[in-house]
Amino acid sequence: MCCLGCFGMFAPRLVFLFMWIFTHYVNRAFSTIVWPLIGIIFLPFTTLFYVLVYSVANHGPTTAGWVLVFIGFLLDLGSYSSGYRDRRRMPYYPGS
Repeated sequence: MCCLGCFGMFAPRLVFLFMWIFTHYVNRAFSTIVWPLIGIIFLPFTTLFYVLVYSVANHGPTTAGWVLVFIGFLLDLGSYSSGYRDRRRMPYYPGS
């Protein structure tokens, strides 16, 4: 059974994967395959927002675009910190 927090970390990766397969936005935002793979593993919301902002901008992200990327970074930090906080709710976890 999957919890809502698990879905919160899986959803941006799934959206990014579909965007990578069915559109050209990821290839336009990144010149190599390394950065999107690293981004989707460690910072999925940040990477997804960067690709969305880059797809709208003509010559790279603007100031408002960078604000959205920063919001994606905050979402990533929040999802990691909530997972760390909720670990004690798991039965048989050491220290719970």
